[in-house]
Amino acid sequence: MTLSVITFSAKNERAIVVACLFTVEAVGLYATLALGDSVMMATMGAERGLAYWALLFAMWWTMMLAMMLPSATPAILTFSGVNKKLARDGRQTAALVAFIAGYLALWTAFSAGAVALQIMLENRIALDMMMATASVWLGAGLLVAAGLYQMSPLKDSCLHKCQAPLLYLARHWRNGTFGALRMGLAHGAYCVGCCWVLMGLLFYGGVMEPRWIVGLAAYVAAEKLIPAGNKLSHLTGLVLIGWGLFTL
Repeated sequence: MTLSVITFSAKNERAIVVACLFTVEAVGLYATLALGDSVMMATMGAERGLAYWALLFAMWWTMMLAMMLPSATPAILTFSGVNKKLARDGRQTAALVAFIAGYLALWTAFSAGAVALQIMLENRIALDMMMATASVWLGAGLLVAAGLYQMSPLKDSCLHKCQAPLLYLARHWRNGTFGALRMGLAHGAYCVGCCWVLMGLLFYGGVMEPRWIVGLAAYVAAEKLIPAGNKLSHLTGLVLIGWGLFTL
């Protein structure tokens, strides 16, 4: 029985990984919406203590899982395939888990930073019930800033690493579980570098607005998966700048 399970897992590793990733994505999106309702109820209260901030962090963390894992699937599957050929028996799963953990660690840190930013914004500017800015100037500034970053050399460099995971792994490969963790951390850093300004647009469209969350997630996936180089990001940058100026 055990041997048959191991054999099935080995033969269907890619399908299992994809199923797990999209299950996590679905659960993450559901949890984000559920936590968003709880945060909205807590926002109406007079006190916002540690429990409120923990709830806010959980919402951001599950939202980042739901938004970023689909676009990270090619890199995870590429790592899984290369690791399967190079890793010693019994260490394949540990290395794969370490790679994914390293990737998620960067988005966990990003989530903590987003919570800190939201706390600062809540105390200084007006946010509506969907946690979108009520300031026209700030909203326009977010759009223009995102547009300028979309056309920056740093964006191009990070996006290139995300679009070519096999090339990235070939240049940065390290053996062992700790090596896999380091590669996951590095790839996660490139992913954050690629998308962090776009995530700031959640404060324009609404941190708890499902359509905005799904739309941004779909765009991030398209940007990384469509073989268009940096053309899509540059075009989007022009659109965002124009949108920001029109808003003003």
